[in-house]
Amino acid sequence: MQLTSARLFRSVALCAALALTAGSIPAPARAQNLFAPVITVDDSVVTAYELGQRARMLALLNSPGDTRKLARDQLIDDRLRMQAARAAGITPTEQDLLDGMEEFAGRANMTSEQFIAALDGSGVSEQTFRDFVMAGLSWRMLVQSRFGPDSAISPGEIDRALAGAGGQSNVRVLLSELIMPAPPAEIQAVRARAERIAQMTSTAEFSAAARQYSATSTRDNGGRLPWRALNDLPPQLRPILLALAPGEVTAPIPLQGAVALFQLRDIEETGYQPPEIAAVEYAAYYMAGGRSAETLARARVLAGKLDRCDDLYGVARGQPAEVLERVTLPPSDLPTDIAYELSKLDAGEVSTALTRSNGQTLMVLMLCGRTAAVAENAERSDVAMGLRNQRLSALSDRYLAQLRANARITGE
Repeated sequence: MQLTSARLFRSVALCAALALTAGSIPAPARAQNLFAPVITVDDSVVTAYELGQRARMLALLNSPGDTRKLARDQLIDDRLRMQAARAAGITPTEQDLLDGMEEFAGRANMTSEQFIAALDGSGVSEQTFRDFVMAGLSWRMLVQSRFGPDSAISPGEIDRALAGAGGQSNVRVLLSELIMPAPPAEIQAVRARAERIAQMTSTAEFSAAARQYSATSTRDNGGRLPWRALNDLPPQLRPILLALAPGEVTAPIPLQGAVALFQLRDIEETGYQPPEIAAVEYAAYYMAGGRSAETLARARVLAGKLDRCDDLYGVARGQPAEVLERVTLPPSDLPTDIAYELSKLDAGEVSTALTRSNGQTLMVLMLCGRTAAVAENAERSDVAMGLRNQRLSALSDRYLAQLRANARITGE
């Protein structure tokens, strides 16, 4: 579920304004019944408080349909998931839980602290959020452990999928980025530091390094990026990322005037879609001064005045022709650093993360647009990932249905 922070806070305000009053129920009776069991799942119970909290959270997240019924179904499934995970000896660590909370909050462009504060402002406790994430993490770990060996995909299955799909799989990756400027005088020190960071397997360690060394706008968030479609990333990066296991970091990737590292936090398949992008159009306006505070401030003011690439012609009027470039290229022909920055942007958005001339010139990079085309073939690795995740999803759904059928469930 994708939310913007603005939508979330509008939902917070709306839920707060429309919160049900207690009516004529006396306060002592409300307090007495608040933690009374309303659903039992084998030996586990769901209280009225938990049901109300989950329903309120789902309403806050703009979940469609009857949120109370959805809350009931989710809580029953969560009890079954947690029981099965415990029986298999699976318990996510506190760090796993914190990472999961951070990732979920990132879908609303928030930190977990900001997300928890927004929930709290509408009467949803942090524990409700923690329980929600814990159940999902436990189940994912159980499914991987129990069904991972059964989800292997044969070459023949990939061939058949390629013959019938006519498109590429929509693989999504959850990344953290760390991009360090590497001026000539510091290149050896930066490369040595990058080699050390590339050995990390902890998301917390990588995020700490990003906060300390990265020059991108994500540094304050530990370099964490939201879910990104693999096909939106530069073609040069895709095979590198697909070779990683969650937690692993790429080898240092040299860029013009910088060194980049990426940590894979998670990967998933969301179905098939018709790719691909045939061409990307962008504009680059060059400002002397590199990443000095003064130049970055001027660039921020400029970016606030731009709505489309055509606006840059007015900005560059009267200046040498080389201060402005407008380029249209196939994605595979884009310079890697430009391709990566453009992958983060929608048409009309601006990045000031890149420099040229050994860091002496700031590039104000603007995406003009993308031209879609139908891909001739899907990548075998993408298709294999898609088929594997589809199989895991089917096995997971079947297993949960069996747990439901065998459980003793009473209540609302």
